Amino acid sequence: MLPRWRPTSTKELAPPALRRPRRLLLSILIAIVLFWVFVQPNGLFFYRRELFPKDKRAGSPPRFKEQWRWQESLPQHNTSLPYPEGKTGRYIKFSNQVTRLGWNNALNEILMNAHLAYASERAYVFQDYVWKPEYYPWAIPFMTFDRFRRWPHTPLSALIAGPTAGGPWDTDSSHMPRSVTEKYFDKVCPPSERRLINTKDIKPAINEASGIVIFETWQRLLLSAPERCIEIEAAPWPAESYPQTFDLYLWGSERILSLWDSFSKSPTSRLLATSPLVNSAVARNEHLFGGGDSYDRMMAMHIRRGDFKGACLELARWNSTFYSWNLLPFLPDKFTPPPGGSWGSNTPENTAVYLERCLPSSEDIVWKARRAREDLARHSTQTHGTQLDVMYLLTNEEGEWLDAMKRLLKNDGWSTVVTSRDLALNDEQAVVGMAVDMDIARRAAVFIGNGWSSFTSNIVHRRLVDGKEPISIRFW
Repeated sequence: MLPRWRPTSTKELAPPALRRPRRLLLSILIAIVLFWVFVQPNGLFFYRRELFPKDKRAGSPPRFKEQWRWQESLPQHNTSLPYPEGKTGRYIKFSNQVTRLGWNNALNEILMNAHLAYASERAYVFQDYVWKPEYYPWAIPFMTFDRFRRWPHTPLSALIAGPTAGGPWDTDSSHMPRSVTEKYFDKVCPPSERRLINTKDIKPAINEASGIVIFETWQRLLLSAPERCIEIEAAPWPAESYPQTFDLYLWGSERILSLWDSFSKSPTSRLLATSPLVNSAVARNEHLFGGGDSYDRMMAMHIRRGDFKGACLELARWNSTFYSWNLLPFLPDKFTPPPGGSWGSNTPENTAVYLERCLPSSEDIVWKARRAREDLARHSTQTHGTQLDVMYLLTNEEGEWLDAMKRLLKNDGWSTVVTSRDLALNDEQAVVGMAVDMDIARRAAVFIGNGWSSFTSNIVHRRLVDGKEPISIRFW
């Protein structure tokens, strides 16, 4: 018979009076850990507060195997290539690039960073688009250790095509190094061979400068640096709220406009193209509009609803201007913030002005579409009298409001009215649905957008680079 276990010291057997505080302390520690793990988005797990989220697709999200394979097999991923590529080439990675925001906030910066890399004669290191979880078409797993599921990634080549996403330059710029993936950069530029440049060492001196001054400051630095491999890293918060090379304060002000001439004519803009995946989604749905020749008869309107009223009120509160390329002075429908507001507050009258332009009523939408169609017929040198009768609504709205909107437009002479909700998209196409919307709007004869929107701004960029007339680009 085994002897009964007995404690060998008083430390091994605490009296009840001591055990109770320990249990309480243990309970508090467990509560803290559970809060950190399941509620904090930066905890060990990612937890979605909506146990049964709405508007999410069923099943597992696509893996984009074809796009990953294409990116990994790019011909420039060869260390034996001669200068300016290969192991002697010059590279630039922007690790301070924005992530976990909307696609169009990311796209602004991706394109301008690629333009800067080209002007600095370095290969741009392109990265995945990392989603803001609320925007991802699939629900994030309830618990996951996989950071790619926790912060969903989409390969850049699924969203855009052209040199920025690894495509070739044209003959005029074929001497420049081509863009490469992060994975190849890690191979050709191991950490021991990289020069790290922190934005806190550069940006403070140029924070209020014009876009062209900011661009040229970085360009001089990157051209003159002897190191092959440079990585731009973000200043830690709270030293800088927006540590991007071209940050939100620049994109949301007229200071960005000094970059338009060089950026719009650059190979980065000229050779920016629609990805094969997006093209396939557009082609799949062209029958809804009446075929591929319907774009000459189409008006596309960006109508953000739902949660956007809060955003519009915030814009009014801060007396905000239009965003980025929507500020170009040769475009119609300019907006000048009305006088009378102050820092962080505005008058009820001014707020009403903002809501009229930012969140138009159904009647105002119908009136604007009618007016834009008439103005195009009156002033366009490209449409040659073609009558517009196809309407495409880029919208996050659904239900009764959208049904009523479609009826109002049909009653006003639009024989075909299609919305984002009407598109048939497979799983891969659904992930890039915002790019599908943008490409339809790029092709349309007329586009009406929201002047405070980065989504609208990037459509404006593509349309102008494509040679569309300013009169074909309107704002609420």
